[in-house]
Amino acid sequence: MSGFLSALGQKLAERWLTLLVLPGALFLALATAAHVLGQAHALDNHRLAEEITGWARTPIATSLGGQVVLLGAVLAAAAATGLVAQGLGLVVQRTVLAADWRTWPSPLQRWTQARVTRRRARWAAAAHRYREQLNADARALARDGRRADLGPRRAAHQAMLRIAAEAPDRPTWSGDRVHAVAVRLGRDHHLDLPLLWPHLWLILPETTRAEITGAEQALTRATTLGGWALLYAPLTAWWWPAAPVATVIMLTARFRIRAAVDTYAQLVEAAARLHATDLAAQLGIDHSGPADTALGDALTDQLSARTPVPPASGASSLF
Repeated sequence: MSGFLSALGQKLAERWLTLLVLPGALFLALATAAHVLGQAHALDNHRLAEEITGWARTPIATSLGGQVVLLGAVLAAAAATGLVAQGLGLVVQRTVLAADWRTWPSPLQRWTQARVTRRRARWAAAAHRYREQLNADARALARDGRRADLGPRRAAHQAMLRIAAEAPDRPTWSGDRVHAVAVRLGRDHHLDLPLLWPHLWLILPETTRAEITGAEQALTRATTLGGWALLYAPLTAWWWPAAPVATVIMLTARFRIRAAVDTYAQLVEAAARLHATDLAAQLGIDHSGPADTALGDALTDQLSARTPVPPASGASSLF
């Protein structure tokens, strides 16, 4: 037991150091540079070195007790900054996924509704071009007996997917990517994913749950990176080199958020399609063969009559 507790403590310390202290210490270092240099001397390394050398010669920095206090203060400040970044990451996640945008304050809700409307119009136009390309390929096949070049069709399909996988319902690509899972399952199998998911989560194999949990954690890390970008952005008011740092972090966060959301959506959709019949067996619903609309209707009828189960997975609220 002592060995287990020791290993657990070491792992927690490593995570605390990696996730909070080191990124926080880097932020504090850049904030210090911004405070010392300002806009007028933004790249004056000599000025920065002189200022830090002067601080190092102060009595508190030269005594052992003072050094211990300073180290503790820096670690505490770095950890606190990391916690702030994590909090901002939750805000970024809620904003990017926008599952509850219809409950946002009225001015923001109106702006979001206008954005959703514009995205729907763009998607409808892209979907129309894709259908036209499909019809053109079908006519060419009927006329010549040969398959047309797939390049234009793929390009039209990718142009549609860059907007959304299904008709947009949220203001962002990531939000619509998660929402598309519920749309597809409802259309193809009559499965009510928000109702189904908490029950399905409890019977999924451990390996499947581990994969989905890993995707959720990747999304959390990516949105936390977006939180760091929000922290770095205000430094640009005092020190312009913070601007490219914040930009790079934000672009990296955007790429990682999209990748994590896409992975999560694929895993959830696959889990629902593959294991809906297992849930039906657990609930005593007589069904043979793969999931179909009859099974979806039976699951929805039975689960909607039961007391809702608290979500077993934090990201179930993303649907």
